[in-house]
Amino acid sequence: MIRSLFLLVISLSSLYRSTAIQADIIDDLSSYFKSSNSKEIAKNFASTIELIIIDEEDVYSKAQGEQILKDFFIKHPPVKTSIFHKINTNPNYRFGVILLSTSKETFRVSITMKKFNTNFLITELRIEPAKD
Repeated sequence: MIRSLFLLVISLSSLYRSTAIQADIIDDLSSYFKSSNSKEIAKNFASTIELIIIDEEDVYSKAQGEQILKDFFIKHPPVKTSIFHKINTNPNYRFGVILLSTSKETFRVSITMKKFNTNFLITELRIEPAKD
């Protein structure tokens, strides 16, 4: 009986821990956006990513996506970020909206992630001017 209870507690605690780690991915991405760290953001890209930046939309490789994001940060250096919305209740899907403020304007960054094996990877990244 005690052994069964012990195994139950261990399995539940490991389940909770992995869910908590997965839920933090949007928080991590928000800090990467704030520091304009395109390299760390790109580590979370799927092998191909749909990028929609302002008015340009296409599907890119991971390396191309990183370069495009880097160029965006050069033109629009971030000042601050805040998480506007996040969905982390689905075990195979994550979605987040980050408000990215620059010295000139604010952007709405929408991030769609799907689970591949055990990791969530960004399949779509949309950066558009925030609507007032």
